[in-house]
Amino acid sequence: MRLAVVEDDDGVGDALVEALSVRGHHADRMRRGADLLTSHRGYDAVILDLGLPDADGQQVLRRLREVSDIPVIVLTARSDERSIVRGLRGGADDYLIKPPRIAELLARLDTVTRRAAAAADPPPQLVCTGDVRVDLAARRVEVAGTAIALTAKEFDIVAALVERPGAAVSRQQLMDRIWGDAFVAVSRSLDVHMTGLRHKLDRPGLITTIRGYGYRWGQ
Repeated sequence: MRLAVVEDDDGVGDALVEALSVRGHHADRMRRGADLLTSHRGYDAVILDLGLPDADGQQVLRRLREVSDIPVIVLTARSDERSIVRGLRGGADDYLIKPPRIAELLARLDTVTRRAAAAADPPPQLVCTGDVRVDLAARRVEVAGTAIALTAKEFDIVAALVERPGAAVSRQQLMDRIWGDAFVAVSRSLDVHMTGLRHKLDRPGLITTIRGYGYRWGQ
């Protein structure tokens, strides 16, 4: 597994990275919550401390859940019931108290990643909505049988929306997926690409704006 270890304490963080690496995993150490929010993509799971120097881990977890379903195990010294309940309700997949037993941590990582893999159904490779045909594998869009020339980012927007036709996709999710960082990406860039995409598709109502949230493909 490729793991993100978010821990500001050098002793704990370095020991975790070493223990995980010895057992065959690739572990990257991060010291701040902001580091996780800007570089969480590509990891299989996150080990998250709550006592971080730039933000409380609970807040970091809430912001991460706005854009990603990546498995998260909270690893913290906070052992009171209120913190545990808040962590689990805030989006953590599991909650462990420091110091961890490495064998138990690894078992829990296996469990949360296996559960996430089982829940992730592969998206369809061909999506047809009316006379609009999207071939995800070929990165090709046709309208009424005519191929439409889209930029790479315009197609990425289409791909993100058609993976779940009819479901709402937030602006943060789109910016995180397409620009790699929902928290520093310029929101205006999404607006410009969306305007160009809608003009090229020329199918009013195909992409619906959900005010204050994001967009939806189809009805």
